[in-house]
Amino acid sequence: MNVHNSRYKCTECGKCFRNNDALTVHRRRHSGEKPFECTVCSKRFTTSDQLVKHSRIHSGVKPHKCQLCDKTFSHSGSLNTHMRVHTGDKPYKCSLCNKSFSQSSTLQRHKRCVHSNRRPYDCRYCGKLFKSSRDLKSHVRTHTGAKPNSCRYCSERFTRPDQLKTHLLKSHNEGTWFTCHICQKKFTQSGKLKKHVRRHEGL
Repeated sequence: MNVHNSRYKCTECGKCFRNNDALTVHRRRHSGEKPFECTVCSKRFTTSDQLVKHSRIHSGVKPHKCQLCDKTFSHSGSLNTHMRVHTGDKPYKCSLCNKSFSQSSTLQRHKRCVHSNRRPYDCRYCGKLFKSSRDLKSHVRTHTGAKPNSCRYCSERFTRPDQLKTHLLKSHNEGTWFTCHICQKKFTQSGKLKKHVRRHEGL
């Protein structure tokens, strides 16, 4: 009823709220006020809930668990994105070539790397130019010898995350959740399994 009788109404945009606390939080959108500060990195937030979620990054708390592979995440949004690994869902489509991606950031990187000739990132060791910071970081490791991607099952370490992913799949069978009912071959995505099954069926 407080919403309908405009008891707690924002004077900036006219939106109404159920109580004064909700109105106070809303007003921060107009003022830009962020009273909640992270004690670790000093990043500021509009609400205490936002700060609590952010703090999980520093504390290592990951309450959101994947029911298919037991991988855990700090935020529900990260879990939802991860689930596309299992479902094969790729909702972000490139308007230039119709290629699809599971994450919007991957789509943006695709446009920058494939459909643009700009190379704004340069190597401080050899001056070679790259289209993305990710490619530059991977390249720099060829100079430094760094291998930050370590296997959780053995002592193997890798320069790039895709090398680690391939290792986990081939050596430890991690991430293979879609199994062919005909030959028992395993796949990381349902789409790849469907394509494989069609070969058995002669389609």
